Amino acid sequence: MYLTSLRYLAATDPTVMAAQAQAECLRALEQGDAMSTAARARILASFTAGQGYSADADYSATSWLIHRTGVAKGAARGHVSWARRAVSHPVVVAALAEGTALTEPIARAICGWTDKLPASCWDAADEILVGAARGGASQGDLAGLAAEIYARSLPDAPDDDLLPNFEDRRVRTQTTFGGAGVITGDLTPECAAVVTTVLDALSAPAGSEDTRSKDQRYHDALHDAMRRLVTAGLLPDRAGQPVKVWAHVSLAELRALDDGSLPQQEWIGEMAIRWAARRAAASQTGSDGAAWLEGKAARAASCDATVIPVVTGQIDPGALDELVNLCLQYSGHGPQCGAGQDASPAAPLPPTAEALQMLRHAIISKAVDLVSGPGGLASFLRTRLLDARMAGPSLPLDVGHSAEIPAAIRRAVILRDQHCRWAGGCDQPASAA
Repeated sequence: MYLTSLRYLAATDPTVMAAQAQAECLRALEQGDAMSTAARARILASFTAGQGYSADADYSATSWLIHRTGVAKGAARGHVSWARRAVSHPVVVAALAEGTALTEPIARAICGWTDKLPASCWDAADEILVGAARGGASQGDLAGLAAEIYARSLPDAPDDDLLPNFEDRRVRTQTTFGGAGVITGDLTPECAAVVTTVLDALSAPAGSEDTRSKDQRYHDALHDAMRRLVTAGLLPDRAGQPVKVWAHVSLAELRALDDGSLPQQEWIGEMAIRWAARRAAASQTGSDGAAWLEGKAARAASCDATVIPVVTGQIDPGALDELVNLCLQYSGHGPQCGAGQDASPAAPLPPTAEALQMLRHAIISKAVDLVSGPGGLASFLRTRLLDARMAGPSLPLDVGHSAEIPAAIRRAVILRDQHCRWAGGCDQPASAA
């Protein structure tokens, strides 16, 4: 019934509706959003408590929502947050289920305010705030009332151990399709004061010709502050490695540059397209925790950084089959050998399917030996075609048993996988390891 009604509304032409009918539909949809939020929260809370997600080999309700319902990571986290509120704030969720008492944003704000109180006070505080909302209190009025409740809940002589510890503090960074960043979070008063002081100090207008808005100046100040921190060498090592810049180039592109068959500008354009695809994919599926930069931004970031070239290659099945045929012809087993001649009992027989498969694997192994390593083709082209910063010695990817993961292998695995490769699905970036 619910989905049928929504399909009917979605198919209706709103231009033929009177303004009053449009207003009624909009109010009803807001009520429906509130009721569906409450219903989803209760069902998801029960689903999570019973670990229903494990039947699909997912490790959490968030992972299950992302992989089984197709919602984005942010939406999945929001749904899971409401599932927790269904347990800790049943009064608010019950009011939300009515559809007319609270909207979803107001209900979320009430839960956030009462979460700062002792757990024993949650139900009573929720009752007071929900009652005020029913009486027509605005969001500002509710915020003032919540602050008063919080102040009254503190002891007369507060001890340092009883002061709020701000467990809900958080900062989250995400990237968009085009690679731009989105930062959201809740800061403690101390953190907010420090951040504001830094941004104010670095965001002063640069003279009368500076036409940037305050928000734009704050953005540039944040960039400047982070750049100063990186260049000052104050960042701790991550996974045993300092901050570095990786320069990605494929073996095929090195060969193309070597014989001049592909103009440099065309190569740069092709790389820009691939870079955009990588960056867009990382914004949706998770990345290695690094930023995918190009153009001026990449040049600015790499001017004072340690640049590590990474040469990658892929097996071309078509080229492999041609190589196998050439090897067969060279040894007298090819399909053209003996063509137009009488078959001789001593003539070599064509290889079986199993032998052909073994031959493919052997050829791949020898081809990898040919192009890899300090004396291989990849190293030869890189050290002669690229500039001095990217022409250093090659590092091995096979070192046998080691108590620690060598840096070269770590970089290769991060480049290959980007994020956790658990079979149940996980988007934790490589930087979290």
